Amino acid sequence: MFLEKNKERSLAAISGIVMIVAIWMIFSYLPVMKSGSGQILDSSFKIFYFHLPIAFTSYLAFFVVFIASIQQLRTGERKWDIVALSSAEVGVIFAFLVLLTGSIWAKATWGWYWIWEPRLTTSLALFLVYMAYLMLRQAVEEAEKKARLSSVFGIVAFMSVPLSFLSIRLWRSAHPLMFGDASYGSTGGGLSGTILQLTLIVNMVAFLLLFLILLNYRINNEVLKEEIELELQ
Repeated sequence: MFLEKNKERSLAAISGIVMIVAIWMIFSYLPVMKSGSGQILDSSFKIFYFHLPIAFTSYLAFFVVFIASIQQLRTGERKWDIVALSSAEVGVIFAFLVLLTGSIWAKATWGWYWIWEPRLTTSLALFLVYMAYLMLRQAVEEAEKKARLSSVFGIVAFMSVPLSFLSIRLWRSAHPLMFGDASYGSTGGGLSGTILQLTLIVNMVAFLLLFLILLNYRINNEVLKEEIELELQ
């Protein structure tokens, strides 16, 4: 098991509390948002505080798949395959939520739910790559072969993560660059002000805790499933 039952309950409780605080901060604590020119931004900008943490959480989930896949090939231990599978399933949910929240934000900002620009396109590709990973696992029945093939796929698939992250820094994009610099000279505006930064940090922590508890639940379910299958044999 990933966590003992008492620690699992404590983590779930902490995750729930932090998530409630994070949502309260978005809708009640944040001041009226303004652009650099002083123009009041549409309230749809608040989805940013969900969208960015969810995106980074999906990257983290796929990084766990990457590490667990390497460990599975190195050691051959079944536990690493379970971790990779569990993290991939949770990561796919978060990757879908990235597309969903991004589309809602795009509609409010650009007037369209979807445009074929670098960040949206690479985010869709990322989602589809890990959907293919899960489909591969369903297509192979023999356990050891499934683990090996999935591990190789999980390692190679991780290339889509830095591609998605760096897309708006490598190519001109309609997607806003919030932090850092792009290769074509654009600079991210960032978030100025303690309240805005604190709200973002709390939401980052909230979704990190949510990821950990969902990963723990999924690992435990997979372990329980295997124990039941062994008893029935």
